[in-house]
Amino acid sequence: MLIDHYHTVRRHSLRLAEPLSDEDCGAQSMPDASPVKWHLAHTTWFFETFILESMEAGFAPFHPAFRVLFNSYYNGVGEKHPRAQRGVLTRPGMDVVRAYRMDVDARVARLLAGELARPERERLTMLLALGLEHEQQHQELLLTDVKHLLAQSPLFPAYVDGAPDSAAAPAPSPAWIAFDGGLTQIGHAGDGFCFDNELPRHPQYVAPFQLASALVTNGDYLAFIEAGGYRTAHLWLAEGWDWVRSQQLQCPLYWQRDDGGRWQEFTLSGLRPLDLQAPASHLSLFEADAYAHWAGARLPTEAEWEVAAQGVAVETGQLHPAAATPGGGLRQMFGHCWQWTSSSYAPYPGYRPAPGALGEYNGKFMLNQYVLRGSSCATPPGHARASYRNFFPAGARWQFTGIRLARQVE
Repeated sequence: MLIDHYHTVRRHSLRLAEPLSDEDCGAQSMPDASPVKWHLAHTTWFFETFILESMEAGFAPFHPAFRVLFNSYYNGVGEKHPRAQRGVLTRPGMDVVRAYRMDVDARVARLLAGELARPERERLTMLLALGLEHEQQHQELLLTDVKHLLAQSPLFPAYVDGAPDSAAAPAPSPAWIAFDGGLTQIGHAGDGFCFDNELPRHPQYVAPFQLASALVTNGDYLAFIEAGGYRTAHLWLAEGWDWVRSQQLQCPLYWQRDDGGRWQEFTLSGLRPLDLQAPASHLSLFEADAYAHWAGARLPTEAEWEVAAQGVAVETGQLHPAAATPGGGLRQMFGHCWQWTSSSYAPYPGYRPAPGALGEYNGKFMLNQYVLRGSSCATPPGHARASYRNFFPAGARWQFTGIRLARQVE
């Protein structure tokens, strides 16, 4: 039932916050990240604003100020608290945010259990589905924002105990998987949920290509570093080279050397020795593209990735990308790292955003972003699909983002 799914998703958000103190939940480590408390409140604001405000008889807000405090980017709703200042909101406290969630959940349940005309019930069902998918997006952001926050501490505290799983045997060498190409269809198909940017399904020509069977590993990427990858200008896009030099970067986010010169990586389980067999993660598009050039390959287009992903099983992660398992075919397509593509985030032919404020969900970001495909170890179960289009600016790397290589058939 829809109400059961609603409560399952909502409870999962609260469980993600359980390992954290109230101080953890209120802090913001950078403008691109948000405090846990804000994530929990904003996802509740979504249901209150887009469902209760328009559909509940005698609607009254839980707190009038929350309409501004927890609005993210919906200009059609009204004013917003500045994104970079979410961490200064010491009030409301976590106790009030939890009460806010309980209040809105009870009211949504009553609305769903009540008598509604068919058009209203269809609209309610659509908005609940969108709100739950939206909350699952924030569950992943919550984890990556927490990781970035905890990494700022010289104590390198763990979010959860236990080291990430390492491969019991050496990971199999990646192979090249060939695809014939031709005229195909991409975009969401079927009756299940999708975001508007996955539509409409449309024809797309794809030339014959090959895709690497597994993600680029930490060991692979370390070879790129040791070969002078961060010091070799011709490997980089011009903007990427300026980005590397201005930030004086020499390695991926969360890598560092210990006193003996050995590489370590900060994980959600704390600081750990670098697992050379695990996928290289937290890489920007600039780094992914430079590595691909160094390796004599390229990044796939999003159409190539989607064609290849048809019928591939969706894996669920363990809060850290895991080494590839033995076997043939494509591996690590889902559940490890989001995979950069060379495709700019743009509308599909015939795309039309939804009317009103909900039309701001995806369409207005179709500029200066690149598409990522798959899902990550932080993606909630049931949220991934082959047509899903994630997107970030080229310099973003606090998400679990990795590299899958592609090349043309010669």
